[in-house]
Amino acid sequence: MKPRGHFAGVGVGVSEVDVSQLDRSLRQPRTLFSFIMTTATTVMTLCALLPLFSVLYLLVRRGGKELGLATFTDLPPAAMVEGGGFGNAIVGTVLNVGIATLISVPIGILAAIFLAELGSNSRAAGAIRFAAKVLTGLPSILAGVFAFAAVVVTTGGFSAPAGGVALALLMLPTIILTAEEAIKSVPSRMREAAIGMGATPAQVVTRVLVPTAMPGILTGVMLAIARAAGETAPLLFTALFSEFWLSSSSPQFLPKTVGELMRPTPSLAVLIYNFSSSPFENQIELAWAAALVLVVLVLLTNVVGQALSRRSGLR
Repeated sequence: MKPRGHFAGVGVGVSEVDVSQLDRSLRQPRTLFSFIMTTATTVMTLCALLPLFSVLYLLVRRGGKELGLATFTDLPPAAMVEGGGFGNAIVGTVLNVGIATLISVPIGILAAIFLAELGSNSRAAGAIRFAAKVLTGLPSILAGVFAFAAVVVTTGGFSAPAGGVALALLMLPTIILTAEEAIKSVPSRMREAAIGMGATPAQVVTRVLVPTAMPGILTGVMLAIARAAGETAPLLFTALFSEFWLSSSSPQFLPKTVGELMRPTPSLAVLIYNFSSSPFENQIELAWAAALVLVVLVLLTNVVGQALSRRSGLR
């Protein structure tokens, strides 16, 4: 039986096609436009990546030579004194970010649960979403001013909790918006199955939605931590800086009492800010090393966040 219609000559037409005519030629307007756009996109991408790799190269070249065991364990050196490190600043950074995480994560996850599940269509939910989006563009120095007025003035001194409050304000919008999207991405059939088995709304949230969305929630938390770790302006208003350990006892690492928290707290970001403008070469070199360590910590945090994002299926 012979094929009919426009399919009749398909076999003959395909066999008679000249393959050489299928080669792409820049003389064709569409091919030329595609080639120009591809080239321009590649060049612009390389131009955008050039500053990043230039900074990384400079940090490795200037700061890498100063790194050593003493750099992570010693106190900052005095002017024109060889050696020293920023061990106290690393501990202070971890403490500031840790306090901010303890404040922002519970509030952010609870707010995300309300937005995604309990009151998604209410006026309160709309107001919270709007406030969270506004906070994403909040200048970090304003977060420091708020924490200064709310904590430093109230307690009468600079401290790690004040720095934690300022950083928590910057972390909240990222956690809220990311956690809300992660909870919304949970398939509805899982909710329906849990309800069909007699689960209460609280059980659906705590045993189904939150555990399933946890990789996406952790992505938001890690990205928020990465942002908070590199902030300087809020800490200048709240935690200030110290060239000593947080604890006066031995071993000299974390504070042993709450009272030891209520004192100026060192951090890597503020140390870089202070030492980079110093007229003394030893402190400038230490600032380069601290910048390298801070960038590596932020990059590792972002890598972990991206890994969790791929695991959760979020992009």
